[in-house]
Amino acid sequence: MNKEDHLSIKEMAKSERPREKLINFGVSSLSNAELLAILIRTGTKEASAIDLAQRVLSAREDGLRYLGDCTTDELSHLKGIGKTKACQIIAAVELGKRLSMSTSKARLNIKSPRDVANIFMEEMRYYKKEYFKSILLNTKNQIIANEDISIGSLNSSLVHPREVFVGAIRKSASSIILMHNHPSGNPNPSNEDIKITKRLIEAGKIIGIEVLDHIIIGDGQFISLKEISII
Repeated sequence: MNKEDHLSIKEMAKSERPREKLINFGVSSLSNAELLAILIRTGTKEASAIDLAQRVLSAREDGLRYLGDCTTDELSHLKGIGKTKACQIIAAVELGKRLSMSTSKARLNIKSPRDVANIFMEEMRYYKKEYFKSILLNTKNQIIANEDISIGSLNSSLVHPREVFVGAIRKSASSIILMHNHPSGNPNPSNEDIKITKRLIEAGKIIGIEVLDHIIIGDGQFISLKEISII
């Protein structure tokens, strides 16, 4: 965009400015770029906040989903963003993740694999590496805590029973649910997934902490190894 073609937000009609639209018509009336522009706040001499927002959303093919797993370094290297704007965006995204998880945990006891998926899907579906988690439950099937056990491609050396059960023992968990994501988006279990699950189930029997399920998170979908009768 040439400098002479640049239109700042202040030069836009008031009804079209992102903040005014939010106030007058509600947050749902704003596009992704307009929501992001409110976080960015100010533009540059060459680009408005909306232009910068569109630049962020176009940084990768997956658009808005890029924000789910990007870093401040990645964002700050985009022209016109810088460290301050990058931190504002990352902080807002993280607040959204935490709000989603806290409200879900507050209202749900775990009654089915979908309950677990609903809590963790929006966070884990965007991970670019495999995260293996242990969900600790009390006798009422309420979540006590969730712990990151390993990061990286799953194998028996990374997911050792000692690492999985130490937190469960320390926090007096009655049972646990295993969970990890597939960055490919396809939640179908691998042979290694099944092997690790069976090993941990046997370890749980010895320790006295039942492994209820192993849930694999994909892109908007999940698989419960219990529901497909693998365990």
